[in-house]
Amino acid sequence: MLDESQPIFQQIADMIRDDIIDGEFEETEKVPSENEISQFYNINRATVRKGLQQLLDENLIYKKRGIGMFVKEGAKESLMKERQKQYVQDYIKPLLEEGNRLGLNLDKIIQLMKEEIK
Repeated sequence: MLDESQPIFQQIADMIRDDIIDGEFEETEKVPSENEISQFYNINRATVRKGLQQLLDENLIYKKRGIGMFVKEGAKESLMKERQKQYVQDYIKPLLEEGNRLGLNLDKIIQLMKEEIK
């Protein structure tokens, strides 16, 4: 599952973010430890630590000393809001810009989308 498209620590952080959004890790639930992740993917613990630290810095997980790391309350909502903003930037704005270039108004774009869904 890991690839060379981006740093491994970033991929670890992204996978946990995705798991939080998908409900694999509920709020206040323990996330896998450095050891568990490093053994599962056969990667260095320091790399895993860097990915987990990124999530700590983003306030998505928190640490209970001697117990582990847990998903923070509100993490899913925070991630969803951020992903929605990114979705608008990556997909909605370019869609509307291209539609405008093609002379399509919003109603026509919506109609085309509905036809595609069927």
